[in-house]
Amino acid sequence: MTAIRRALDALYLVSGFAAALCLIAILSLIVLQMLARWTGEVFPGAPEYASYAMAAASFLAFANALGRGAHIRVSILLNAVPGKLKYLMELWCFGLGAAISAYFTYHAYQFVYFSWKFKDISQGQDATMLWMPQSVMVIGGGLLTLCFLDNLVHLLIRGEHRIVRDTVASHSE
Repeated sequence: MTAIRRALDALYLVSGFAAALCLIAILSLIVLQMLARWTGEVFPGAPEYASYAMAAASFLAFANALGRGAHIRVSILLNAVPGKLKYLMELWCFGLGAAISAYFTYHAYQFVYFSWKFKDISQGQDATMLWMPQSVMVIGGGLLTLCFLDNLVHLLIRGEHRIVRDTVASHSE
C-alpha cells in the first residue's frame, strides 16, 4: 500500500506543479502579447491560449489543493460536533464530493468526445481543435475524483481523512 500511497501523492504533486507551469505560461503569453503590441506586431491567438492555460491551471490544481487543505471546507462545523457525528459528516462530504466530481468528469468527457468527433474548432484566430484544451477538464476532474475517493477510503479504513492544512500559522507572543 505504501507504493500506491506514494504514487498518488506524487500524482497530486505533479498535477499541482503542472498547474503552476500553466500560470507561468499565462504570464509569458501576456508579456509576449504586450511586447508584440509595443512593437506593432500581432500575436494571434494569445488571449485564447492564455484562457486555455487558465482553465488548465484551475482544473489541474484541484486535487493538489484538496490534499493540502486549500479548498473551502466546513471545518468550523466539523470541529464543533462530537467524534461519531463528525466521522459521519466527513463520510457524507467525501462521498458527495466524489459523486459530484465523478458526475462532472463523465459529462466533461462526453463534451470533449463530441468536440473531437465533430472536429470543433475555436472561433478565435488560433483555430485550435477544442478537444485539446478541453481534455484538461477531464484530467483535472478525474484527479479530483480520485483524490476524493482516496480520502474517503482512508477515512473508512483509518477513521480519519488525509487532508492536512498546508499553511504556516503565525502566533503572536
